[in-house]
Amino acid sequence: MNVSFAEIQGSSSGCFAKGSPTRLVLDHVSSTWGVLVLGTLSEGTRRWGELRRDLDGISEKMLASTLRALATDGLVHREPLASVPPHVEYSLTPRGRELAERMMPFLEWIATNSDDEPL
Repeated sequence: MNVSFAEIQGSSSGCFAKGSPTRLVLDHVSSTWGVLVLGTLSEGTRRWGELRRDLDGISEKMLASTLRALATDGLVHREPLASVPPHVEYSLTPRGRELAERMMPFLEWIATNSDDEPL
């Protein structure tokens, strides 16, 4: 079922208005690192170091910021584990999994078309 952007906006008054929570979430999930973190976590639970290795080029500060934002948005679950040494695991919440499933065709399109002539 295809829904137009106008229909989405009309279904919820002020849905994407300046300063609305939807704009903040949109910013988090549509950033390069937000998309790549969600895509990586769609493959399963990862520890901090694994995410750092999987996300080529991300700084520790950006990874921490992105994970914090996605966790606040209810898309990523942070699980501190009492072990020696202590570590933290990250996974997608049910909402995060749903979003990642919807994002995969978008990522596939980008991967397929990025080598073509300029978009």
